Amino acid sequence: MKSFKDVFEQFQWDEVKNKLEKVSLSDVQISLQKKNKTLEDFLNLLSPAAASELEQMARMTQALTQKRFGKTIQLYAPLYLSNECQNICTYCGFSLDNNLKRKTLSDTELMVEASVLKSMEVNHILLVSGEANKIVGVPYFQNAVRLLRPHFSNISIEVQPLAEEEYKLLHEEGVHSVLVYQETYHQEVYKEYHPKGKKSNFDFRLDTPDRIGRSGIHKIGLGVLLGLEDWRVDSFFNALHIDYLQKQYWKSKFSVSFPRLRPAEGIIEPNFIMEDKDLLQLICAYRIWNEDLEISISTRENEVFRNNIVSLGATAMSAGSKTNPGGYSVDKESLEQFETSDERSMEEIRNMIRKSGYDPVMKDWDSIYSGV
Repeated sequence: MKSFKDVFEQFQWDEVKNKLEKVSLSDVQISLQKKNKTLEDFLNLLSPAAASELEQMARMTQALTQKRFGKTIQLYAPLYLSNECQNICTYCGFSLDNNLKRKTLSDTELMVEASVLKSMEVNHILLVSGEANKIVGVPYFQNAVRLLRPHFSNISIEVQPLAEEEYKLLHEEGVHSVLVYQETYHQEVYKEYHPKGKKSNFDFRLDTPDRIGRSGIHKIGLGVLLGLEDWRVDSFFNALHIDYLQKQYWKSKFSVSFPRLRPAEGIIEPNFIMEDKDLLQLICAYRIWNEDLEISISTRENEVFRNNIVSLGATAMSAGSKTNPGGYSVDKESLEQFETSDERSMEEIRNMIRKSGYDPVMKDWDSIYSGV
């Protein structure tokens, strides 16, 4: 069976960049009018030329999202398990070279954090950790999922890349979806951002969604770290990856997230500034290209943007997020991965969604339907 690497190697970063710059307004308009969109159309809608058509793209995005997902927003919250990490990444607060307080939740602390999330009526949780296999490896994750599964209807994970068999084990425990970000698809500069640790292996990380797909996980989430490299080129490669995965692992669902670089301890400044209008264009391009793709917006984004994106393409949002282990109750001073921008509570976000004419959904999946 081929992997995404075979597809990836057919494209060159500079060639994609040049194609984006050469897209004309007429190319964009033709793509908008087509019934069945291709990756070429996605590239056109990403281009600088498409910025002038943003109002039309937003109207189309709103209509397509409502047709496929209704007027609902799925709400979830992250639960950070550990900020231990063996990688050096120039953009992350958990980076090994940040000599600050580290913490890994004990079973008792994990359940205290869970009780706070339950008091917020959270039913979907995303388990997050740094990449430290010896401290927070598969046995730790298995134990955490076993403890949490009776209390939450949906458990997702965002942890270090694992082997296919390890993903199968976590799927059997009740993990519903796995999020993994390549950070950047610019292979020539990837090592500069990841100078030390297992994450510096570009190919191993690139192959991770294939391993997740083969394991039978229900949903796979992808994204790039917006601010490292040219967001348009990186996003084309991310869409290329999603397109491949949807064809290869058609039984799985797929989601895309849009993490923009946020302040964190010891990180670099963004190389590329992405304005709110750019992010809106990107979200619209994804929706117009792919009606089935779930679109998740985190608390990295500011209140005004999140208020408006409810009716313009979002299908899922985090709320009340803490990005440090124990941040909800047991250790509010531990090292954060990044600063959140929208600090409103879960209840405030629910009220905002209702005022927008949408329904906040706390539970739309139960493990009884997963066969595990």
